[in-house]
Amino acid sequence: MIAAVWIAALVAWLLFLAWYDNWRGPLKPAEIERYLAAAAAMPTAGHNDRSIVRKFLEEDDGREFVMVNLVKVETGMVPHPVTGEPTPGSQMMQRYARRFMPALIARGGHPAIVARKVAGYVDAWKVGPDPGWTIVGFMRYRSRRDMIALATDPRFGDIHPFKIAGTAETFSFPTRTELRLFVGPRLWIALVLALAAALAHIAILSAGR
Repeated sequence: MIAAVWIAALVAWLLFLAWYDNWRGPLKPAEIERYLAAAAAMPTAGHNDRSIVRKFLEEDDGREFVMVNLVKVETGMVPHPVTGEPTPGSQMMQRYARRFMPALIARGGHPAIVARKVAGYVDAWKVGPDPGWTIVGFMRYRSRRDMIALATDPRFGDIHPFKIAGTAETFSFPTRTELRLFVGPRLWIALVLALAAALAHIAILSAGR
């Protein structure tokens, strides 16, 4: 019984890694062409530099990355993409996020940090004026394949207009983590499973006395 508890914990952790990590390797050239063709047909196609996206995909190393997103949310009322009714820009963004986040998590991604801006630039060198950023988000992606698959998922075709309507200004760029002082999911999931197995181990021993 005790052995079964620890085996179950190990199997659960391995299943987590099977979902959380990319096991398919870097993108293949044929995949890149297929995804770029799909991206050209998306509502957001005109908002992105295709050459930058292509270069990022062609340099795929198969590893995870964190996308840094700076967003200025429309503070006033904007036309609803479907009804045309004046709607708060923040509601447009929330509607998009409610659809996007579950799909991101299903592909092993998740928010690493999401923060609300509370002041203007306190240190700025040779940059334009602060446009009035609203939020900054650090989104972990399992792979570049997962990112472009999400960006070209036809299921989001009807929701992208809400993101566009609710966004006054934004830019995003991918990063590779160099220093992290907080525990990532690989470790804390392992610790949680180990704790659960240890408690079950103790409970079994106590019941046998």
